[in-house]
Amino acid sequence: MEPSSAAAEAATCNGKKRKLVTPTAQENVKRLKTVPDGGETPECGRSSRSPRISVLPDRLQQPIALNELTELLHYAALGKTGGLKQPSWCRLLHQKRIKAMNVVMVEGLTESHFYKHYLALQHLRTNYSTWVSFTPSSTDLPSGIFSSEVPDSEGPPLSQRHNENSELDKELRIHPVIIRFGTKIKGLTAYVLPQAEMIRRHFPVKGMPGFEEFVSTDTVDCLTDHSPLYGLDCEMCLTEKGYELTRVSLVDSDGNCVLDQLVKPQNRILDYVTRFSGITAAMLQPITTTLRDVQVKLRTLLPSNAVLVGHSLNNDLIALKLIHQHVIDTSLLYRREFGQRFKLKVLAETVLKREIQTEEKEGHDPTEDAAAALELAQYFIKIGPRQVVELHMEELWGYTIVEESADSAPAPPPRPSPTPSRRFADLLQTLGRSVVYIGKRSDMALDLSHQHWHNSDQEVLSSFRRQAKCPFLSVLRFSSYADHLKRHFPGQEQQYQRQVCANLRDMCVVFAGPFPAGFSEKQVRRLFRCCGPVRKIKMLNTTVRVHAEVEFELLEGAVLALKALNGLNMQGHSIKVQRPVHESMLDLDLTLDALTSDGLNSSHLYVVKLSPSMAKWMAVSKAKVNGHTLGTNCIGIEAVQVNGEGLQSTTTSKLSEESIRDTFGRFGTVERVILPAKPGHARHAYIKFESSEEKRAALSSFEDLWKENYLVCPSLTPPHLPSWVSMTTANTPEDPDKDAAADDDRERTHMHTGSQEQETDLMLRKLDRRLKKLFRSLPECTLSVVVLLGHNSAHGLLPGLCFMEVKEGS
Repeated sequence: MEPSSAAAEAATCNGKKRKLVTPTAQENVKRLKTVPDGGETPECGRSSRSPRISVLPDRLQQPIALNELTELLHYAALGKTGGLKQPSWCRLLHQKRIKAMNVVMVEGLTESHFYKHYLALQHLRTNYSTWVSFTPSSTDLPSGIFSSEVPDSEGPPLSQRHNENSELDKELRIHPVIIRFGTKIKGLTAYVLPQAEMIRRHFPVKGMPGFEEFVSTDTVDCLTDHSPLYGLDCEMCLTEKGYELTRVSLVDSDGNCVLDQLVKPQNRILDYVTRFSGITAAMLQPITTTLRDVQVKLRTLLPSNAVLVGHSLNNDLIALKLIHQHVIDTSLLYRREFGQRFKLKVLAETVLKREIQTEEKEGHDPTEDAAAALELAQYFIKIGPRQVVELHMEELWGYTIVEESADSAPAPPPRPSPTPSRRFADLLQTLGRSVVYIGKRSDMALDLSHQHWHNSDQEVLSSFRRQAKCPFLSVLRFSSYADHLKRHFPGQEQQYQRQVCANLRDMCVVFAGPFPAGFSEKQVRRLFRCCGPVRKIKMLNTTVRVHAEVEFELLEGAVLALKALNGLNMQGHSIKVQRPVHESMLDLDLTLDALTSDGLNSSHLYVVKLSPSMAKWMAVSKAKVNGHTLGTNCIGIEAVQVNGEGLQSTTTSKLSEESIRDTFGRFGTVERVILPAKPGHARHAYIKFESSEEKRAALSSFEDLWKENYLVCPSLTPPHLPSWVSMTTANTPEDPDKDAAADDDRERTHMHTGSQEQETDLMLRKLDRRLKKLFRSLPECTLSVVVLLGHNSAHGLLPGLCFMEVKEGS
């Protein structure tokens, strides 16, 4: 026996001491799992009421598509309150605690890219506990998410369930004005935009990027319902530097004009836009007033507690390069469905019964427009949102409300009310939940105020982190990697896929030998399948020796073969089992360490059941397993010849969930046993313990398990993928010519090195860091989804990968 630790020797050769050692390991597990005051285990670090997501075991091997992703998002947003059921393919616990949803789509990146650059993508592989393959979609992902139809459900509309005003009729209850402002009459302070909404609506706000050169008015922090209102409107013309101010009007609370000033733009005018502005070259020719002059006048005229009122007022303040803290925007008071806005002309005609911006006038009169906006705000504040809606429902929003009373005559049938949209983005906005898209320009039915277009990933990340408040649903598009692939690997998606698959196959391959003369492929298969299912055997015969190339279906099979079969004595000769010597194997040890420690595998164990005869033969051969030496002196059995019982009988025994739970339950709670597709023929399995400590306890008892005919090793294969090379199984060559061609392809892929590959790795590390920064900026209880989109080409689908996690608090 080779040297080993005293504890290992005691556990192996002394029955009494072994009984003392094993329970101690199990007691340590139980002690680690126990936290005073009913707390959670250190392993999970979660509150029992925290939201969490997991994929159903029978769906781990099947990819999801866009419709299944939207099914999850719908349920996460609306849940059972919205009449929705749990998604068919996963489970989201404590859905009501979800505060936001963030979806990041990474263009150009496939599942193969992820596994080839596995070490570079540390954040993705360590901070997301749920992975599942993703089928590329012909539909643009952001458009598919925002435009997806939420299934209708029985019972009252969603908006009714989220609004407490039970006395309102159905049509009134789901009205956007009522949802935003309620039904009661309130003072003007209830309608002043909070700073967060000002930022979201692109108002100039002090301290925000882009407004460094803007002038701030002197305002107090606190307002009252008696603060004065001032109407404001501006006209602009097009110059070399964009739109610049040409006229500004300000009216006071009584409608008196206190400022009406033409302004000379600083830059050369390209278009006076006379049709809208009413400004001509002749009007501006004698004007010397500058933007700076107007800013000084406004700062002088406006009291410190003034509230500015306008229609789409953010545009006027940007033209003035003016920051004012307290504003009311009439386009946001008289709200339409789905973020649309009424024109000022329409509101003035309908509500004030006044015509403005008529065709006989050349351009708009800013004084007239400022006064109209002011009166609209005063009217809304005076009569309250409910009466505004009831009085103008048909004229503005296109349908009526009919309320019957006991003593009234039968009312005529009402006009049919429009069916509320079931589009996801529309429904969220109707419920007062914000949505935003950030990334390259995309063709989608989403209001432009909710879209921010950027080309670089850094700009996308910065734009999202500048949001004053995290939107309820945010969809971000990272496209830099796709641009990199187009520059450096144009049209090489399939070749890149073959390269990755060849590398993954290499990880599942071992070379073994020399075997005794006449040793057959069938005997090699019988020997090596004791470590796991074998996909292919290739005999390598020379005039003197017999070797074999063994390709396992599972990465664990190759790892276990190196530990269990290397040094096995066959007819007096020791066989050697080793990895192929390829470029792709250089970082293998680092990859295996990462796989073992990653969250997906931290509590998983791989196990195979040996036949009794195989176990005895390995013992006689003094096989070195997991660094220990197992000898006959420990169990007192006789040697078995190589051509005898050891290989003539089946090398493995069948496994059942019941037997696994009986054997491994002593180490802790076995949460799940994952058997192959045909459980009746299962000879290997994955075990998921409740904690990683329980898994380590099982691994430390390797010798005891070996005596019960079990071989175990840490789980390495991600649970959603039974084999890293399964995607290529259907295309495995069968005839020698194709086999040779495949070997040539493999050789070419192994030779593919250089600065481009290093640049790709560095770029993916940078992408991973940005995803990490984004994840850190998300609020607690946010459902975070990262989708590697995969690729849909004329040669077939290259699957992507979907990562899901609910962010926990620190």
